[in-house]
Amino acid sequence: MNKRQFKSESKRLLEMMINSIYTHREIFLRELISNASDAIDKMYYKALTDESLTFNKEDYFIKIHIDKENRILKISDTGIGMTKEELDDNLGVIAQSGSTIFKEENQLTDEIDIIGQFGVGFYSAFMVARNVKVISKAFGSQDSYKWESEGVEGYSIEPWEREAVGTDIILAIKDNTDDETYDEFLDEYRIRELVKKYSDFIRYPIKMNMTRHRLKEGSDNEYEDYTEEQIINSMVPIWKKNKNELTTEDYENFYNEKHYGFDKPIKHLHISAEGTVSYNSIMFIPEKAPFDFYTKEYEKGLELYSKGVLIMNKCPDLLPDYFSFVKGMADSEDLSLNISREILQHDRQLKLIANSIKAKIKSELENLIRDDREKYEKFYTSFGRQLKFGIYNDYGTSNDILQDLIMFYSSKEKKLVTLAEYVSRMPDEQKYIYYASGESNDRIDKMPQTELVADKGYEILYFTDDVDEFAIKMLRVYKDKEFKSVASGDLGIDFDEDDASSTDVEENIQLFNKMAEVLSDKVKEVRASKRLKHHPVCLANEGDISVEMEKILSSMPNNQNVKAEKILEINTNHEIFKSLKAVSDTDSDKFNLYTKLLYNQALLIDGLPIEDPVEFANDICRIMA
Repeated sequence: MNKRQFKSESKRLLEMMINSIYTHREIFLRELISNASDAIDKMYYKALTDESLTFNKEDYFIKIHIDKENRILKISDTGIGMTKEELDDNLGVIAQSGSTIFKEENQLTDEIDIIGQFGVGFYSAFMVARNVKVISKAFGSQDSYKWESEGVEGYSIEPWEREAVGTDIILAIKDNTDDETYDEFLDEYRIRELVKKYSDFIRYPIKMNMTRHRLKEGSDNEYEDYTEEQIINSMVPIWKKNKNELTTEDYENFYNEKHYGFDKPIKHLHISAEGTVSYNSIMFIPEKAPFDFYTKEYEKGLELYSKGVLIMNKCPDLLPDYFSFVKGMADSEDLSLNISREILQHDRQLKLIANSIKAKIKSELENLIRDDREKYEKFYTSFGRQLKFGIYNDYGTSNDILQDLIMFYSSKEKKLVTLAEYVSRMPDEQKYIYYASGESNDRIDKMPQTELVADKGYEILYFTDDVDEFAIKMLRVYKDKEFKSVASGDLGIDFDEDDASSTDVEENIQLFNKMAEVLSDKVKEVRASKRLKHHPVCLANEGDISVEMEKILSSMPNNQNVKAEKILEINTNHEIFKSLKAVSDTDSDKFNLYTKLLYNQALLIDGLPIEDPVEFANDICRIMA
């Protein structure tokens, strides 16, 4: 028998496809099953145009057979089959698609759903097989043929026997080597797993004999193995079913079957979109964050299907980072796939789907805030930080999407509130949205900087996540209201002229200048406080970097020693100020000591480290002595 050469520019093309295009060997089964499904589809489309043909769906199926002893894996179909010429053309010319030719010859539109389009997937079989045989009998032909190849050296075609119309693909699975193991492709449970993973929603039954165990007849404790033919694919995907037919339990079962998480999802979204781009999607908002969610190891993305066939296990381009907690899938017939059908081309359709999904998720979260606040707060406890990171990481470009989804603890409500809720309660004279940053709500409750704002009756938002203040700097305003830290140098509050604590008395300015000299470059300024009522001292700041931001930046590995512009504020109505004034002109050592102690006290209140703890301890001892 004469061996034929592949009709391609070089044998290297086949080598490249086997070794480079496909990143996972297991993908071969997806490709061969997709081709088998195409072959059955072609019979269906023939029946549509030929009145003499009937298409009884029960007669059409795909069957997988494993011969472990002889290392054979066989995939059969009852599809349209191939003539000798088609075997030569479709399998002899690498990257020629029989599906494409069929659609062109039969003038089928792109709406007709045939999976295979590139004529490359078949050759992925050589990743796992040392020899590939294709035995086929074409519809309308009395003859059948066998195509056989061991790879790049070429192929042969010869007459063969096959009774029924259809195709058998017979793979002689490679032997194991020191570096590679191929036995998994002869294991019925592994093959079943791959079918469920990639081809579960192929529209025709995929049958396979599965080994089962049962008690021997007449025995109480002896078991025997037997085989049972099973349909191992679901065929009709849940996302193509009518929503009215599905229950919450159906969605939760799908969530568990797909291993999206070990929790119960808080909410599911079932989308059937038609228009500029059509797609189906089922997405879930989990209740709890995965253990690795806030690590570099976490991979975001939705499962991506094209016409029911899994293309990518996680497609990151379908979700923005700030919605990376969403689990689920999307299926579209409008996608432009590349040659390996593993990697998606970044095309217009994908972007349209991603934008639609983003809008749907936002809308669903807003519905949760309005209709089921308890569930939303449970979700927010797990993923609110990610939403705030989205505002910060996108430099404010996602503000419109995220600003109504973020929440903060309220000094008045003693619970999480949205920005919209805060603004709705603002008195007419209040100019700013006030916030305070700290390690915890309890710490913020005790902050001296909150005294004046609280006394005015203004609500304060508590920022306890490291990203909070950075995110708000990107948000800048909400409904025309600027954000203002309670530690800001200018609180934007009008003071009573007779309020002694709010007026820099001229005679004290010299004292404050002396304190600033003692503290050298540690503070930008020392001044009388307009915000303090009961506490003796606090730190305020000017500029974009707050004291809390300085703390966070200083803890980072690439710390660039960024410092806030600190202002030491003194409560001139406090007893300690009287002591300070008393020694300012009479005892310079004690004045210096009091100044340093007040500064270190302000650092401790804000949770900042004292530069010289030993000196601070000695200063305390001097006071006690």
